[in-house]
Formats: sequence, structure tokens, C-alpha cells
Amino acid sequence: MADDRELTLRALLTGLVLGALLTPSNIYSGLKIGWSFNMSIIALLVGFAIWQGLAARLGGPRWSRLESNITQTSASAAASIISSGLVAPIPAYTLITGESLPWGALTAWVFSVSLLGVWVAWYLRPSLIVRSTLRFPEGMATLATLEQVYGHGREASKRLAVLAGAASLAAAVKLADLAWRLPRWAPSPSLERLTFAFEPSLLLVGFGGIVGLRVGLSLLVGALLAWGLIAPWLVAEGLVRLPPDAQGPQFALLIEWLLWPGVALMVCATLVSLGVRTLRAPERRTRTGPRRLNARPLLGLLVAGGLVVSLQVGLFGIGLLMALLSIPLSVLLAMVAARVVGATGIPPIGAIGQVSQLGFGVLAPGQVAINLMSANTAGGAAGQCTDLLNDFKVGHALGAHPGRQVVAQCLGIVIGSLVGVVTYQALIPDPQAMLITPEWPAPAVATWKAVAEALTGGLAVLTTDVRLAMLAGAVAGLLLGLLDALAPPPLERWLPSAAALGLAFIIPASISLTMAFGALLAWLFMARWRSLGERFVIVAAAGLVAGESMAGVGVSLWQLLS
Repeated sequence: MADDRELTLRALLTGLVLGALLTPSNIYSGLKIGWSFNMSIIALLVGFAIWQGLAARLGGPRWSRLESNITQTSASAAASIISSGLVAPIPAYTLITGESLPWGALTAWVFSVSLLGVWVAWYLRPSLIVRSTLRFPEGMATLATLEQVYGHGREASKRLAVLAGAASLAAAVKLADLAWRLPRWAPSPSLERLTFAFEPSLLLVGFGGIVGLRVGLSLLVGALLAWGLIAPWLVAEGLVRLPPDAQGPQFALLIEWLLWPGVALMVCATLVSLGVRTLRAPERRTRTGPRRLNARPLLGLLVAGGLVVSLQVGLFGIGLLMALLSIPLSVLLAMVAARVVGATGIPPIGAIGQVSQLGFGVLAPGQVAINLMSANTAGGAAGQCTDLLNDFKVGHALGAHPGRQVVAQCLGIVIGSLVGVVTYQALIPDPQAMLITPEWPAPAVATWKAVAEALTGGLAVLTTDVRLAMLAGAVAGLLLGLLDALAPPPLERWLPSAAALGLAFIIPASISLTMAFGALLAWLFMARWRSLGERFVIVAAAGLVAGESMAGVGVSLWQLLS
């Protein structure tokens, strides 16, 4: 039957092409604000819209649910390459050591850490998907969208039209800004020096709509606290000295101090919340009969692990013992991340990376390469593992063959590695001059760099005021992490987001203000037109993100080629 068609050439090619188009969007937004977007639903909608009518006109079988699943699996795998380190530990390594990997070596590294996560996910599939009642909210959202568009074909066309319209608008605004430098409105010159302004960025408005009101308001509160209260106090007390005639945002000088309490707050809150949730959420199983050992995932784990170890030794000069230790640690932390994503839908990739950094900071103190790149293995494996488990959740409900989804995922990370590295190197040809600046705040890079420096150089290299600020941020993170993990669901939505509060310390206040505006705008629309909002708000917001990021990437590539 036509509906049984699954790993077809058209499904794979559609997913790989969409993945190649969507990967730059996540690289761009990751370097801008440290967040990325799951591309499964976008790929699903676009693939369905393309093939719903085209298949009949070409005289082929109709586009099946299983083909849609292959398309979204391969496309999301490519876009999830962001978790492999391109917007966090890899640039941080360059900033600290001054060393940049050539294109081929960097592509091989990104692919290898992602491949490790694929085999961990396949190994975990029986326990976390087949025999467990974990929901995997992102996977369920993709499944619900798939069932909806196959039940109401015109709905997919309407959503795609909204997506395309929003993307075109955002791209046009971005190109206009690059051509004529659109005005940034600031309340006053003194506030502009503290980075308070409204950015003409529809990408930031779209991300605000995606993250929601709780995160948006937390960003606003964090910006007021960091840049509105602490930053003026730092200047007044002489802890940060600004040039008296300085004009415009003084981000680079202020971030050197504000970075530390922000990182301490984020890391402590995320690790505490992750640990408490893991301990309080025992896995519930369903009875499905005797278990069978599948040797293929285990063999794949060994091959991928060997590749990662050899690249750590060859590319970064990491000792064989430390490289070998990174594999079981990465598998263990990927399992933890999978459980968290299954329960909450939030991939704790940053926390996984910082746990690895702390571990290797104890095992190999003072060694930057081990601290960053061995820890990068855990983050990359966790990212691809959780992405594939969400896809497995969809496939299991549809009766898909898991081995075919693994093939789609592996081909997706091949495309993602190639396109992602080209995009990163085109956008950031000089990381040391371009990153952690108002143009490219790169908060994830700043976090990894700060943790590596603290663990390799020791806290003694920091001034007393910075150490006290870190302690205050850590205590605040501890309390917020406990509240986040222990609060009942009705109360949880009223609590501030610790991750957003900490992030607001690391990015310019202008970004937080614009994202908060987008979150408020989406909330008001949902409150006034709930039915329309549920259908189109997230799709429109995703279009704004994709449109601006693709325009920015396209201009950067054009400038590089010129």
C-alpha cells in the first residue's frame, strides 16, 4: 500500500534539502542568542505541502505519513547539529587557545560526536520509547501536527502560507537593516551606553513568541537587574571603567564582569533542577513481554566511540586515557538528558556540557583542550540522542521501522555537519575579534569559555568582587533550581526562569527587551484570538526566526564569495 512507503528516495532527499536550508538558521540564532529551534514541524509542513499535490501530478503514489516521518527525522537531525559544539565549546576553544580547526577536521569532529548520540538513542529506544510512559512533548507535538495535516490537508497549506509570509517579512527587514542601518531606539544616550535599546530584529520578536511569556518576562527582569541596576553601580564604584567620551553600547567592557554571576546562576540552577528531577522521576514501564538484546546499537556505539577517541587524540592532543573516559561519561549524561527531555521536553545540553567540564576539571586540572573538547563529546551526543528519541516517539506511534529512522538520522547529520561548519566559518571567520561582541554576543560561547577559564586558572585569578558576585549568582541559582524542580505545575508557570535570568546577564539588554516584547505580543494575541493563536502563532514566530537568519547567512556567504 502507498501508505506503507517509508525510506523512499523522495522522502530522504526532501528531508536532506530542508535540513541543509534550515541548519544555517540554528547556527545564526545560536551565535546571536544561544538558543536554537526544533525544525521537525517546519520540515513536516513543507514536505507535506510540496508532495501533497506534486505526487499526483507526477503520477506517483501519495505522500505517506511514514515518508513525512523520514523527512522530519533527517531534517531535524541536520538542524540539531548545533548541539555538536559549533556555537559553544568549539569557538570557546579558539578564543582561549587561538587555534582554529580547518574545515575537514572540524567537519569530522562535529559528525563524530553527533554519531555517538545516534547510537545511544537507538540503544535507549526499547526502554524509553517502547516500554516507558515518558511523553517526549516535542515528539508528541510533531505527531499531533502530522495527524492534523493528514486529517485536514488545507490546514497545512494555511500554516505554510503564514510561515512563508513571516519569513519573507523578516528577511526583508534584515536586508533593509544591512543596507541602510535601521534606527535603534534608545530612551537616552546614558541608557544606550548600558545597552538599553529596541533592536529592529524580527528574529528576536519571533524567538520571544516561541519561548513564551514566562521566559520573556524573566529576560526582562534579568536585563533590568543586570544592566539597569548592577551595571550603573559597577561604573559608579569604579569596578568597571568606561571611557568618558564613549558613545553607543559599552557591552564589551561590562560583560567582563556581568558574565560571571550570570554563568554561576545558570549553571547552578540547571544542574540542581536536573539532579532533583532525575531523582524524583523514576521511570515507569509498561509490560511488553521479554526483552531482546539488539547488537547493532552496541556495535554502532563501539565504532562511534572509537572515532571520537581517535579524533580527540589526533586533533587536540588529548591523552588516550582521558579520551577513553569521555565515552562512558558521555553515554551516561546522554541517558540523563534523554530522561529529562522525555519528561519536560527541554534538552539540558548546556548543563550536560558544564557537568562534563566540572568532571574533567577535577580529573585533568589546567588542561583547556580536555576541559572543552572532551566535554563537547557529552553535549554533542546528548543533543543528537534527544533529537532522535523525539523522532522515535513519532515513529513508534506510526509503526515506523527504527532502523530506517536511524539511516535518515545519520544522513541528516552528514548534511548538517557539512553545512553547519561552512556556515559557522563563513559567519565567523575571525572568532577572537567577532565573538562576545554586541553584534555576536554568543552567550553559549561565553559560558563555556568562563567555566573553562575558572576551572583551568582557578578562582584565585578573579578579583574579590567577581568571586562574591559568582557566589551570589550560585546561591540564587541553587534556590531557583530547587523551586523549579519541586514546585507543583500550577505554581511553576509563575516562577521566573533561572536560565533566562542568567542569560540576560550575558546578552545585551536590547536583545532581552526585544524578545520580551515578542513574548508579550504572542501572549496578547493568544488571549484575544485563542483558536487562531494555537494554529498560527508558533508557525509565524518560526517563520520570523528562519527568515531573518537565512537572510543574514545569505549575505555573509555572498560577502565571503565576493
